[in-house]
Amino acid sequence: MSLDRGVTANPDNRKTAMVELQTKSKPAPASKATVGRLFVLELNAGRIHTMNTDGTNKKTIANDCSLPDGIAVDTHAGHIYWTNMGVPSANDGSIERADLDGGNRRVIVPQGATHTPKQIHLDRENGKLYWCDREGMRVMRCDLDGSQLETLVETGRGDVDRRDATKWCVGITIDPKRRQIYWTQKGPDNAGLGRILRANIEIPKGDSASNRSDIEVLFDHLPEPIDLELDLKSRVLYWTDRGNPPRGNTVNRVPIDAMPTPEPEIVLTDLMEGIGLALDVPRDRMFVTDFAGSIYSAHLDGSGKRNFLFAQGNLTGIAYADI
Repeated sequence: MSLDRGVTANPDNRKTAMVELQTKSKPAPASKATVGRLFVLELNAGRIHTMNTDGTNKKTIANDCSLPDGIAVDTHAGHIYWTNMGVPSANDGSIERADLDGGNRRVIVPQGATHTPKQIHLDRENGKLYWCDREGMRVMRCDLDGSQLETLVETGRGDVDRRDATKWCVGITIDPKRRQIYWTQKGPDNAGLGRILRANIEIPKGDSASNRSDIEVLFDHLPEPIDLELDLKSRVLYWTDRGNPPRGNTVNRVPIDAMPTPEPEIVLTDLMEGIGLALDVPRDRMFVTDFAGSIYSAHLDGSGKRNFLFAQGNLTGIAYADI
């Protein structure tokens, strides 16, 4: 007897039909569940930690980092990247890469190739890393293996310029849609001279990193703007700001496509030297670290603020990833 009207009693045909029937009836493999994880840098101890988004299941995955400041996660390749500020007077900053569990650690930008690297941003689609170099007074990028090192913006050069904190580049993000970079220039402590700037990713033809005609100052007279993140879905820029209240020790946001650009909205307050910032846009939440050792979560509008870990050391960069 045949299995259906299109199959004869031939044994080979029966075998083929049975395989097809089993294949059709087999359920599709379930998609692998992901878990949200945070990656947090502890500056004073030179360590990198990973944990659940409520602070549980905390693990240390790297030690002996030289003042780590910025971190980015590439879940597709299974890598984390982080910056080591080093000792500013020694010009010994570097960038390292490791697996998500801290294994296979290696230096990709060696000491001295960048001075004091701060926040780092991954452009996985184009295979690039972007970061700000504070005492180097630069915005820089390279390939994911550390090759093709470039300076995109140079705000000063030499020891005299280096003493001017208004030239210090700190936070960075990119807008892949408009092919633009955003970065912060912190300014002196509590001086109200911080700025957020943007420019095209590529240096205009005929210009140089130190003489660009396309740099736009988005905001100035900020307390001390630090890390930047961009919600690409809603086209909203977020940043942490140190310095004195009411505008300092806050998280701020502003839509970047509105014309004219509106005044920034303060969405989170009462931080203790806020630094690190990470967004989880699909779940409407942000994560923030401060130098007093706290990790906070909140909705993107700042509501529902929760300090779920505290006294964790001097915390700098933070990244969120679905692992």
